[in-house]
Amino acid sequence: MKRHNEILEAEGVSSEPVAKKRALQRNGNDHQSDFRHGLFDQDRLEQYASEYATSKPYKHGVIPELLDPTLLRNVREEISNNLSFTPKETDIYKIYQSGDLANLDGLDDSALKILPSLVVLRNALYSAPFREYLAKVTNSGPLSGGKTDMAVNVYTPTSHLLCHDDVIGTRRVSYILYLTDPDRPWKPEWGGALRLYPTRKTGSGSSKTLTPWHEHTTSIPPSSNQLAFFAVQPGQSFHDVEEVYARKDDEPEEDDGGRVRMAISGWYHIPQEGEEGYEEGVEDAEAEKSSLAQLQAKDSASEIPALKWITHADDDIPGEGFGENEDNSPDTELTEADLNFLLHFMNPRYLTPDTVLELAEDFSENSSLRLALFLSNNFANRIRDRVESLEKGRIDQSLKSSWQVARPPHKHRYLFQSPSTVEPVNEQNPTKVDPVEALNSYFLPSVPFKKWLSLVTGKLELGAVATLARRFRRGKDYTLATSYNEPDPRVEVCVGITPSTGWGGDDAEIDHDPQAPADADETQNAPTDDYNDDSAKGLESTQEKPEELAVGGYEAYMAGDDDDDEEDGNEIEKGKEHIIAGSSHTGAGKRRITKADPAVYHQSNEGREDEDDGILFSQPASFNTLSIVLRDKGTLRFVKYVSATAKGDRWDVCGWWRVEGERSDESDEGDEEGAESIEEEEEEEPSAS
Repeated sequence: MKRHNEILEAEGVSSEPVAKKRALQRNGNDHQSDFRHGLFDQDRLEQYASEYATSKPYKHGVIPELLDPTLLRNVREEISNNLSFTPKETDIYKIYQSGDLANLDGLDDSALKILPSLVVLRNALYSAPFREYLAKVTNSGPLSGGKTDMAVNVYTPTSHLLCHDDVIGTRRVSYILYLTDPDRPWKPEWGGALRLYPTRKTGSGSSKTLTPWHEHTTSIPPSSNQLAFFAVQPGQSFHDVEEVYARKDDEPEEDDGGRVRMAISGWYHIPQEGEEGYEEGVEDAEAEKSSLAQLQAKDSASEIPALKWITHADDDIPGEGFGENEDNSPDTELTEADLNFLLHFMNPRYLTPDTVLELAEDFSENSSLRLALFLSNNFANRIRDRVESLEKGRIDQSLKSSWQVARPPHKHRYLFQSPSTVEPVNEQNPTKVDPVEALNSYFLPSVPFKKWLSLVTGKLELGAVATLARRFRRGKDYTLATSYNEPDPRVEVCVGITPSTGWGGDDAEIDHDPQAPADADETQNAPTDDYNDDSAKGLESTQEKPEELAVGGYEAYMAGDDDDDEEDGNEIEKGKEHIIAGSSHTGAGKRRITKADPAVYHQSNEGREDEDDGILFSQPASFNTLSIVLRDKGTLRFVKYVSATAKGDRWDVCGWWRVEGERSDESDEGDEEGAESIEEEEEEEPSAS
C-alpha cells in the first residue's frame, strides 16, 4: 500500500477527503466546443458508426482525441490536485476510486473554484448534442440526460478488474475516457487494457445461454484522451481490465511514475421517467439480467468443472477395503491397515490419538483448522519436485491434455485436473504414481482419510466426496465469490502445494504445527531433529518488504451480505479498519468490499472484537499445509486473482464432503431427514463451488 500511495503522490493525487458540497446549476451551452474540432462532422460520425457496426467480438467503438486538448489537461490537473481516492478491493477488482462525479451538482462555491473544468467535462459528456451523437454511432436509442453516472478510477501496479458484463439497472452504453499522462504515452506492455470476451452458446434446447469464452479476443490499450465505449448487452458485453503490471527488474526505473492508469468510467442510462423515450418496466427487466445475478445463479450446464461426487460404496473408490467392517460399511476408528495407508502420505504426528483429539476440540470451537507440515517428509519432497517441473513446463503431452481450463470467466478461471479412475500401479506403495494425481485421485477420496477427517471434525458423518487439483496461473486466474446454497453443510479441505514464496504466509495463522514446542509460540516454526525440514521450504520467511506489492492468491470464506448492510458507497469505520459497503462504479455491481490491503486475513479476533471485515477464514497460497472448513449455507468462497507479480503459480488439491448428520455428541433428532436430503441431491450433479 505504501508503494501505491507513493505513485499516487507522484501524480499529485490528494489523500485528503473532499468536503460535502451544495448544488450547482449546469451550464446551458451545447458544449460542442469542448470536444475535438471536427468530431461532429457527418463523415466522421458515419466512420465511427461503420466501425462500431462491424466490430468484434461484440459491437464497440474507439474515438481518439475526444476532447479539446486544453480541457483534458485542465481536468487532469484538477483531479490530481484536488480529488481524493479510496483504495477498494473485492474478489473482482482492486483499484483506487474517487467519489461519484454524477454528484458534482452537490459542490459548494469554494469547491467550484478548484474543479471548474471537471464540471464542464461532466456536462459536455451528458449534453444533448453528444448523447445524440453517441446514440447514432451505437444505434442504442435515446440516452438519458437526467441520470449521469461516472467516477474516476485509478489503476496502479497490481490493480485489475475481472470479467463481467456491466449489466446493472438501466445502463445502456458503457464508456471509458482515458486520462493518462499526455506527455508520457502509455505502453501496451504496462497492461491496463480493456479486453473484450467472445461468447458461446451452452446448454441445449430452450435452456441455451450465452457464456463468455475463457480468453479475450480484443484488447484496447489505454491512450490519453481516448474514449472506448460499447452497448451494455445482457450475457454478451463481457470484458475486463487487464492488470497494470509492476516494473520488472530489467525495465527502466522511470517507468514506475508512468504506470498510473487514470480514467473516467461511466454509463449512459435508458431514458428516465419524464424523459423522451422512457418505457415503464424496462428497469426491473434489465436488473434481472446482470452478470452478478448470473454469478449467483446455479447454471451447471455452462460451468466447468462439474464436480464428480462418489460414495464409499462405489467399486472404484480408492482405498476400499481398508478398515471396513464385515458388512463393507466404513467404521469410524482407524485400523492398522488404515494407518499404514495414511503414513504413505501424512506426517505421522497428525495420526497420534492426542493430536487427533486436540484437532477435534479446536474444530468444535472454530469449525475450521489450519495445519502446517501436513504431508510426510518424503511425499512432500516428491510433490515439490513434481509441481516445480509442471510449472516450468517439463511435462509430456498426455499430462498437458489432463489439465483443462475452468470457465466461464465471470465465475472463475484456473487450470484443473479431475481425479483419475486408474488404480495406482503399486497397491502396497501408492505414492509411486504421480504425486499430484495420488493426492487428487487416491489419498483424499480414500476411506482411511475420510475416517481421519471424521475424527478431527468431531465424528461428523461424512458422505459423498469430490476432489480436484487446481493451478492458478500468474496474471490470469481466480475464482469469484459464490455462495453455497445447499441446505446441509459440507466439509471442504484444501492441501496447499505451492512451492514458491512471497504469498504473505508469515502473517497467516497456523492452528497446528507439529514442529512447534507446545510452550513456545515464538519458536513455532523451528524444525526438530527427528523431522527433516526440507519439506518446509515453502513456509520459510516470506515477510514482504515495505515496497513489495501484495500478489493475491489467498483463499477466503466470507459471510453473506446482511440485510442491514449500509447503502452503496457508504464507508463504515470499525476500529482501525474500514469497510466500504459496495460500489458499482467499476461496472461489477455492488459487492462486499474487503479491507484495503487484504493480502492475508486473520481468523482470530483477539484485540479487535468490535471489528467485522466479513472474513470467516482465509489461507494464503502455501506449501505442505492443510485447511479444513465446515461450510454452511450462504457462506461465500473465493480465490483472489493471482497477480503477474507473484513469484510462481498457486497450486492446491481440494476435497469436498457432504455432511450427512450432526456431530456424534449432539442429538440425533433430524438426522434421518438430513440423510434423505443428501440422497435426493445425489440424483443431480451439482456444479463446482
